[in-house]
Amino acid sequence: MKIYRKRRLIAISAAIASLVGLIIANPASYETFLTPSSEAEATAPNNNENVNGQILATDVLAMLPIKGRAPKTGYSREEFYSSWPKVEGCNLRQRILKRELGDSAKLDNDNCTVIAGEFDEPYTGSHMIFYQKSDLSNGLQIDHVVALSDAWQKGAQYLDADTRYQIATDPLNLLAVDGKANQGKSDGDAATWLPPNKAFRCQYVARQVSVKYKYRLWITQAEHDAIAKILATCPKEPALGIDLIKEGYETRD
Repeated sequence: MKIYRKRRLIAISAAIASLVGLIIANPASYETFLTPSSEAEATAPNNNENVNGQILATDVLAMLPIKGRAPKTGYSREEFYSSWPKVEGCNLRQRILKRELGDSAKLDNDNCTVIAGEFDEPYTGSHMIFYQKSDLSNGLQIDHVVALSDAWQKGAQYLDADTRYQIATDPLNLLAVDGKANQGKSDGDAATWLPPNKAFRCQYVARQVSVKYKYRLWITQAEHDAIAKILATCPKEPALGIDLIKEGYETRD
């Protein structure tokens, strides 16, 4: 059994390493994860179908190191970023809002600032409508799917400042979500918090393992077990962005 698992992980690593890399430092690469969610969902593989070459979230989970939390000492958001970058002239926060609201997004005269729109909010599953900019400001927050504090305690504090900045500003790790739900999540991992919207949990944990693998972060045993329990209900859930971000990765211990 141990030999089989080792060979399986090596095969997965080889498949991942052969795919094209996404360089987040290049603003043009943001476009991959800044398309409207509705378009992404339309092209996403069905969880009941096998897709040739698709890297599954369960495979990525199996490759994440399992360790205890490092101390939170020294953590602050400023260790990751101090403000949103601009992507093709528009603030990244506004780009994420536009991505989530899709065609319904109404922009201000600057062609960047989102002032109205509607969408199905992923964490609660509720349909949210925003008639003016203040509605958006009060109702939505941009969540780091892998919370920055959690990332800090699971390897990010040992990374360089540029990599931490990428974790904080990578659209793969960003979602526009209900503000109250986001406050309830705080800096919890999958062992302590999951979206109340059960229909979104598979995609949520798939995004978490994808981000953690991409930035060489680890997970705790409790976190691993919670994610594995969710993915057992959707074994064909794809890892998000893994076909774009795996250039130069080595097999993890």
